[in-house]
Amino acid sequence: MRGAEIARVLLRGAVGGTMIAHGVKHARSLEGTAGWFGSIGFREPKLQARASAAVEIGSGAALLVGGGTPLAAAAVVGTMGVAARSVHIPNGFFITKEGWEYVANLAAASVALGALGAGRYSVDHVVGAPQPKGAKGAAIVAGVGLAAAAAQLATFWRAPQPAPAPVVEETAAAATG
Repeated sequence: MRGAEIARVLLRGAVGGTMIAHGVKHARSLEGTAGWFGSIGFREPKLQARASAAVEIGSGAALLVGGGTPLAAAAVVGTMGVAARSVHIPNGFFITKEGWEYVANLAAASVALGALGAGRYSVDHVVGAPQPKGAKGAAIVAGVGLAAAAAQLATFWRAPQPAPAPVVEETAAAATG
């Protein structure tokens, strides 16, 4: 196996395995996941929880075997774009403060897969599926992923507003005093 083929398999395994793990975590606690989606400003939080689990498991499994790789990689970019905008960007870069470091790395790895293609050891190769590569492959993955994230956010998400400060009513004695 040549170096580029090893890189493709490792990237697909790392990103795919991570996405499957997150999707399974969300699927095992749909009520809790739905509550979390509602708390960060998503309408239809139960739908969001189910969709999140399905997209994460599905895209992860597809990447793992190298099937539908451009679409699966774009789904990861879209998922990470939604996560970045709705949760992580306001917290700075580092993941230790819930920053965007982690989601950016998964998205970048997915765009890299778009540039590399699924490779020889993939379902895409076995079935002869088109594998756009290079700048075109990267642009397709990034473009489709970011467009999907923008559509998801525009349709379902509104940044939560901070709770208003409590109003303290003045008593008659304090007002005259």
